[in-house]
Amino acid sequence: MTEVKNGDVVRIHYTAKLADGSAVDSSQGGEPLEFQVGAGEIIPGLDRQISGMAVGELNTVAIAAEDAYGLHDDSKVQIVPRSAVPEGVAVGTRLQGTAGDGRQVAVTVTGVADEQVTVDGNHPLAGQDLVFDVMVVEVLGKSADGQQR
Repeated sequence: MTEVKNGDVVRIHYTAKLADGSAVDSSQGGEPLEFQVGAGEIIPGLDRQISGMAVGELNTVAIAAEDAYGLHDDSKVQIVPRSAVPEGVAVGTRLQGTAGDGRQVAVTVTGVADEQVTVDGNHPLAGQDLVFDVMVVEVLGKSADGQQR
């Protein structure tokens, strides 16, 4: 069987769950996720777990928050004037904005009051430990140096 090595382009099927078992994302029923192992294209903890797996192998791996979407960073939570967000926003609304340095940022509305809105720039899964059921579907080869995929 073909074993996954760092630098390989692979296709996997996965189901991501919170520690309580509730599913948060899955490729099941769709196309497998394709990425280059070790290239930083997926969360670091899962990226490391793929190396050494064989095609057809199914593993369940626990990924700590700091190796997934990071720990929750309180400095990314801000209160902005109500006038700075579109009309009708509600808690849970995802917004796209521009930071002071010109970067595009995604935020989630976490509180709405008459004069102000609280937004959180953390990834929605920041601070969460995750469990992945993952199966390697295919190893396509190397990609970084233009070799066959």
